[in-house]
Parts: sequence; C-alpha cells; structure tokens
Amino acid sequence: MTSAWMHCCRRVAASLLLALAGGQATAHKASDAYLQLTGTPQETSLRVDVALRDLDVALDIDADGDGRLTWGEIRAAWPSIEAYLHARIEVAGCNLAPVAQALERRIDGVYAALSLRADCRLEDAPAIRYTVMGEVDATHRGIARIEIAGHPTVLRVLDPMRPERVDAVARLATTAQPVGASRRPTTVAAPSAAMQFLREGVHHILTGYDHVLFLMCLLLPSVMRRTPEGWQPVPRLAHALLPVFGVVTAFTVAHSITLALAALKWVALSPAFIEPAIAVTIVLAALDNVRPIFRGRRAIVTFCFGLIHGFGFAGVLAELNLPSSQFVSALLQFNVGLELGQLAIVLAVTAMLFLLRRQPRYPLWAIRGGSLAAMGMGLLWFIERTADVSLVPL
Repeated sequence: MTSAWMHCCRRVAASLLLALAGGQATAHKASDAYLQLTGTPQETSLRVDVALRDLDVALDIDADGDGRLTWGEIRAAWPSIEAYLHARIEVAGCNLAPVAQALERRIDGVYAALSLRADCRLEDAPAIRYTVMGEVDATHRGIARIEIAGHPTVLRVLDPMRPERVDAVARLATTAQPVGASRRPTTVAAPSAAMQFLREGVHHILTGYDHVLFLMCLLLPSVMRRTPEGWQPVPRLAHALLPVFGVVTAFTVAHSITLALAALKWVALSPAFIEPAIAVTIVLAALDNVRPIFRGRRAIVTFCFGLIHGFGFAGVLAELNLPSSQFVSALLQFNVGLELGQLAIVLAVTAMLFLLRRQPRYPLWAIRGGSLAAMGMGLLWFIERTADVSLVPL
C-alpha cells in the first residue's frame, strides 16, 4: 500500500473523529417537532409543538444566558415564538391564523404549542411548507399527522431543508375550498408517505452522534487481536467482520426490543435517565478497549447497552399516537432504516480500519487514542446531560 494512500486513509479517519467530536457537541435527543393538521367541513386547524430547547437555539429565548428558561423569559418571547412559527409553516389553500398558545410537557421536555385555524375546507392531505429550524439545524424534522374528514390518516416527515411547494395554482385550486363551496373531486394527489419513516430511521442513526460514537468504540479494536505480545493485526477482513457481526447483531436485537417497547408506550423511561446512561455506555465501551473490563463478554454487555440505546431511538414514534396499522408500518420502516444506516457505518468504518491496521502506531493512535477521545466526549456528554449545562459552545 502506497504511503500516499495510507496518508489519505489517516486523514479520513481523523476527519471522521473530528466530525463526531465537533458536529453536535451535546448530541441530545433528535430535534423533532410535531404537527397535527385536522380538516372538517367547517374549518381547518393546525397545532404545532416545538421543543423550547430548539426554539431557544433559533430565537435566543434565554435572555440572561444562564442556561435555564424561566416562565418570565418564555412569556416575553411568546410574540417572537408565534411570529417565527407562523412565518415558517404554510398549508396549501389555507390562510391559517394563530388562535391559541400553550406549553406542553412531554417526556423529553417542555414544548411550545401554537394552534392555528382557517375557514377553509381541505379535500385531501395538502402540501405543507415547513421551514422551522432550517436556518440553524439541518437535522431538524417535523412529524405531521394529517386527519381530513372522510380520508385515512396521513403521516408525513417534513424536512425544513427541502420544503414542499404550496404556491402552485392548481394545487391551491383543487386541494382546498372555502367553507360553503360545492364539493368537487380533487385532482392533485397528496405526496406519498411510503418509506418516509425508513428514510427517517437512516437519518436518525446518521445524525445520532452518541450512537455512532458508541459503534466506533466497538469497531476500533475489530481489526486487531489481543495476544500476550500485544495487539496483532488480523490477516483477513473476514476475521474482523465475523466478531463485529456478533457484537453488532447483539446491539441491533437489543435496541430493536426497547425501541418497540418504548414506541408502544409499554415501557417509558425519561430522557433525563436515558441520555446520561447512553453517555456512560460510550465511556465503558471505550474503557474496555484500553483496559479490558468485560473479560470476553463483550457481546452480552453490548446487548445490555443496546437496550439503553433503543430508548434513545424511540422518541419520534412514541409521540405520534398512531393507529395500530400505521404504527406497525412506521415502526418497521423506522427500524429497518436504523439498521441500514448502522450497516453502512459498520461496513465503511471496518473497511477503513482494516486498511490502517498494519500501521505500527495503530494500537497507540487508533485504539488507545481514539478510545480516550471517546471517553472524554462521553464524560462531557454525561456532565452536560446530568447538570443541564452546555460545556462546548456551538
């Protein structure tokens, strides 16, 4: 292997670690908002719930900068919150106006809830232009549940970086009508929701930096073997992939179990416990690379850790209160998306590490250095999540 190729691989590895360290320092629960659009023969109403922690990023609600939002700060920011959400959410054919404000405590924190209404009648699931958080957080998603009288419930994942168009004359003319107008068939079909949650699952794992860092801790020693003489590179890629397959399978089965349990709301654990616990799993997995503490029981321990990570994946589906048939479909798609994203990470990282394994300093720089860096990040996340502070400015 040429020195130029090895230099390129080292740079790719370093870039990946830096991206994990700096891309999202807090790596809290994914940034999701929830929309409920309801259409009746008399009117159309929309409720949108956005986490105060997300709105603070966009609007700087925390006026005194102490890291905590008080009722006084929230009350003072309500006009800005209302204007911000109203300007960034449009429904084709309906000129929605704000009618009510509220605060909603969910399992992962307090949300600002804005209700809007319009005297229009939707004939089908309309286009929704959604650009909330688009200027500050490319990972944010809006999860919309659309219920139009006489039509099945529709689910839609809204990406603020790729908002739907609502300005087409044909869509406006055929999707909604003023109350009192004669009913006529719609000629514009609503965008298909097929496979949206599969894509959301892929997105969720690729932007879940704490989950990715945990996987990295599992993969760093995969291309080496511990011997009495120290670390030795494996001769073939299959020798690395087989143990990785066992460990990753244990992680996959475990987080699939708790993802389903949490999404079904059969088991509920607060993110105040889950998020610090995920940080602890990263520290322990990294520590095992430096000083063995699991003593050959890595797959069993990974299964236990995967149970914790599954709760971290469940927030998107748990909040939707879906009908049974739609829930099963969304859960299956979401979990398959998680596994596809995870598989892509595992194959790409393992192949890259395999190319680097014969470097004399691989055990020092990759296994020890990478694991110590992961431990540091895990400890940082643990402190941030238990003390509710931000130690790394973004």
